[in-house]
Amino acid sequence: MIKRPLKIDHLGIAVPDLGEATKAWEALGFTVEAAHDVPTEKVKAAFLPIGESHLELLQPTDPTSVIAKFLERRRGLHHVCVLVEDLEATLREMKARGVRLIDQEPRPGAGGCRVAFVHPDATGGVLLELKERAPRRTPARLGGGPGSGRRPPGRPPGPATT
Repeated sequence: MIKRPLKIDHLGIAVPDLGEATKAWEALGFTVEAAHDVPTEKVKAAFLPIGESHLELLQPTDPTSVIAKFLERRRGLHHVCVLVEDLEATLREMKARGVRLIDQEPRPGAGGCRVAFVHPDATGGVLLELKERAPRRTPARLGGGPGSGRRPPGRPPGPATT
């Protein structure tokens, strides 16, 4: 049995122009925390934090993108995203229960995370994104390894060793 989703990660909102769209949100006190190009989805994404979640504004970068096609029909809320601990286990469980999935396997998402989508027909008309956090990066090693041009901590001033 899989664990429950950890939280609502974000609400995805399709917009024709990120610059114009952020003006209204900034007037409410929102700030853009991060922005990413997501070439696999042919969009630019801007994340605006609110509590433990975010608003994700999505601007198409290609007229063939899913977001561009969505904007041809309407604007506004595109999807709801929930954070899950183990995306592959979640997909296996949903598939075993007969839930209609768009993605059978995880795919790359914004900021290095992995995502998969559940078909709106399975959720009462809402496109559902499942997200697994990006692996944590380990901090860069301090000091001067070969070719770094940096001195290890505690080394006296002088030429850096290479």
